[in-house]
Amino acid sequence: MGVPLILAAGCEKPQSILDPAGPSAHAIAQVWWGMFAVGMLVWIGVAVLWWIAMRRRGEASDDAASRSARRWIVGGGIVLPVVSIVALLVLGTPSGLHQLPLRLARGEALQVHAIGHQWWWELRYADAPGLMLRNELRVPVGRPIDVHTQSRDVIHSFWVPRLGGKLDAIPGRTLVLRLQADEAGSFRGQCAEFCGTSHAHMVMTVIAMPPAEFDAWLQAQRAQQEAR
Repeated sequence: MGVPLILAAGCEKPQSILDPAGPSAHAIAQVWWGMFAVGMLVWIGVAVLWWIAMRRRGEASDDAASRSARRWIVGGGIVLPVVSIVALLVLGTPSGLHQLPLRLARGEALQVHAIGHQWWWELRYADAPGLMLRNELRVPVGRPIDVHTQSRDVIHSFWVPRLGGKLDAIPGRTLVLRLQADEAGSFRGQCAEFCGTSHAHMVMTVIAMPPAEFDAWLQAQRAQQEAR
């Protein structure tokens, strides 16, 4: 009983992809669980075949052994890899599409610019050009967020594990990642690309707020910018 509880507790850490809080992260978790299930089946199958081979060791004739070797080459070296790759492609493609800014009318998603620096994140909102947050991103619950990643120096990687996948921030380029939080709370983000001596400290916090609270906060920030 203790071992399953320990394993389950490991799935609830702040950066665990197995504790998703949004549709993009759920899609990634489903791929992980699918790969885990297939991996366990393969492991069990190999163990069973090894046990059978050990029991029948030395019983087969040379011709039978040769035919068996050919079947293993074809089945294990050709059929199994092809089936596995196709299955992974079918399972993983919808998850990848979840991470892209697709299937929404313009203006429905909140546009955010995440600019990587050594070693901090600059976060800006398209709806509030003068507003800049440092290592903090506030978002409304239930609304898609299109994160436009950029970099001012080296390659960084924007990643909030419980909300979606990761995307590199590359100097001179702008790439877009879609996130969404389905529940209010704080979510830890991390630069996932080694970017220098303080890479491990390049952390951000994503604060998901009820839509009304977020709108009020953003309006207050706009008013402060206009008053300056």
